[in-house]
Amino acid sequence: MAQGQIFKIHSDFYYIQNNGQTFECKIREVLKKQKIRIYVGDFVEFDNGAITKILPKKNFIPRPSVANIDQIVVVSALKHPDLDFHQLNRYISLAKYYKIPVALCFNKEDLGLDKSEQDKIISIYKNLGYKIIFTSALEKKGIEEFRQLLENKLSALCGNSGVGKSSLINALNPNVKLRTKEVSEKLNRGTHTTRHCEIISLGPNTAIVDTPGFSNIKFDFLLPKDVDKLFDEISKFSKDCKFSDCLHKNETGCAVLANIDKIDKTRYESYIEFVNEALEYKERIKYNGTKTETSHKFHNNKIQAKISDKKRQASRNTQKQMIYKEIDKNEDE
Repeated sequence: MAQGQIFKIHSDFYYIQNNGQTFECKIREVLKKQKIRIYVGDFVEFDNGAITKILPKKNFIPRPSVANIDQIVVVSALKHPDLDFHQLNRYISLAKYYKIPVALCFNKEDLGLDKSEQDKIISIYKNLGYKIIFTSALEKKGIEEFRQLLENKLSALCGNSGVGKSSLINALNPNVKLRTKEVSEKLNRGTHTTRHCEIISLGPNTAIVDTPGFSNIKFDFLLPKDVDKLFDEISKFSKDCKFSDCLHKNETGCAVLANIDKIDKTRYESYIEFVNEALEYKERIKYNGTKTETSHKFHNNKIQAKISDKKRQASRNTQKQMIYKEIDKNEDE
């Protein structure tokens, strides 16, 4: 039984790398029936062109579907399209939710880097512990720093379309030849050129996951009280709030609002956006609950059949009857 890592998924075929070789495999029917979701980056066991087992993941992101990555590198353009701090905070918070380390790359330095904006970037994100680099794929500035950032890691690059992710990779390794596309003058944004997730090797032990984008990120999958955990500068004050369910919006005794001057305005605005999205989610599940009884359950990364309530009760009744029979037998003796 061989082991390898999935580097590409196309239609129903899974492409696996093992000791420098590529294998095209399909998934065994038994795994399909268990409804196990398979990601690019998964380590698997395979035999005779069939995947037989999915090995445990150290981490994953469901959309785009990637697993076992060492870091997320958020690539932002300084201009064209303009730097969007709120979108940047979405990417950072998503990585934090899935407990994946983050580094920040600010590209297109050739279009002009305003000193005050650079200072703002550094004052916000370096103080939060994020590694920051400034690059220009066009002029090959900061490319060596970019190389060192990726070295000996599997990195997922994320960022809005048109920020220069593919151009940076091409500048780093021209042999990769990723497709690029110009930013629309009218819309001030790019269009996605990547259609599927794929691991691309950049050298020994160094690779990136080329993804079709982390688009439409909304925090409508967690409860409002959990949003502050995605912001270190907010959560460190929240423990001193008067009420445990404080959302730090306008509540009495809020320690976060008492220290609002110590929190960057764009970060707090992003927090409020995410809380409002989470509040919508809370209302939706409150009045339109989606939880339904199913005939299966998820256990140890496998789908298992559930015993119906009727059969479960019948089993309990049988157990009780056996106990009563044993008691009656002992009394007769």
